[in-house]
Amino acid sequence: MLHSAPLVLPMCVDPLRDGAVATKGAHVLGVGPRAELRSAYASAEEVRWPGMIVAGLVDACSSSRAPAPGVTARASLVCDPADCLGLPGIGYVRVNSAGEEEWEEGERDAVITAIREVERPHAVGIAALTGDFQVLEDVAVLSRTFGLRLLADLDRHSTAALDEAGVLGPLCHVACARPLDPGERKLLRLRGTAVALCPPGPDPGGDTLALLEEGNTVAFGSHGLAWDPCREGGAGPLDLAAAVRRHVRGRGQRPRGLDRRLVEAVTMGGAAALGMDRGKGRVGSLCRGARADFAVYDARGRYPYAALLAQPPCVGRVIGGVITRTAA
Repeated sequence: MLHSAPLVLPMCVDPLRDGAVATKGAHVLGVGPRAELRSAYASAEEVRWPGMIVAGLVDACSSSRAPAPGVTARASLVCDPADCLGLPGIGYVRVNSAGEEEWEEGERDAVITAIREVERPHAVGIAALTGDFQVLEDVAVLSRTFGLRLLADLDRHSTAALDEAGVLGPLCHVACARPLDPGERKLLRLRGTAVALCPPGPDPGGDTLALLEEGNTVAFGSHGLAWDPCREGGAGPLDLAAAVRRHVRGRGQRPRGLDRRLVEAVTMGGAAALGMDRGKGRVGSLCRGARADFAVYDARGRYPYAALLAQPPCVGRVIGGVITRTAA
């Protein structure tokens, strides 16, 4: 299949005018100028899209049952890892034990059993929601033992407490809706822990800029960890990134490259938070070997990242090579 559009944003390389994405099944064969790919894959069926093709958005913290438009992968909070995710990504099992006794007497064995029995163990993680330090330590040990991703909440725990418990590290990303001081940002950066802004704090522009400019891996999540999973709605990752842009521009600031960095955060940043930004089947970018996951927006303009942050309508998604068009 050849998917082409006036503009393609692969994210891992510069935007392509009159570009195309060649796919086979669930994976990308190549990305490049439309003319070159039509020649290379002459027998491929072509789907011509309006506007722009963008690497699929990644929601780095979602409790909602319905993903936001354009989202093709997400970190989902689940009660059981066997629950259907609905999208590629990771299902994070909640650990809520109030104390070590409750954890040892029931929840620990239940979590381990569920992890062992799930058919896709690499799509399972643990959401460390417990307030007990001993349970946090054990959760960190379980993560390392099983090679599972961790999701922690900076509205529940300080970065220092999470670090002392062994939670922080490259297997972990944190959900955050509050300002982070320079020491916290540095600690997260040193540990290789991505920050999912869910949503950004009271000063979304300043908080996000500080993280981006200092080199932290930034993503966006549609909901905080305390979000009621029965509720629907809420802002998606692109909505949050657009709100940051408006806030920054409203203060008269024009940081160089901000638009691109914000779009990178909702794509490659989210993929990095889930540990899905590398290797075959990677998400958040379009390149040979990546999953055939992308969104299509009815957006045009000289400045593609700014056009996307203007929140144009999403006209369709492709997930694992399967097309879903958005109803008008």
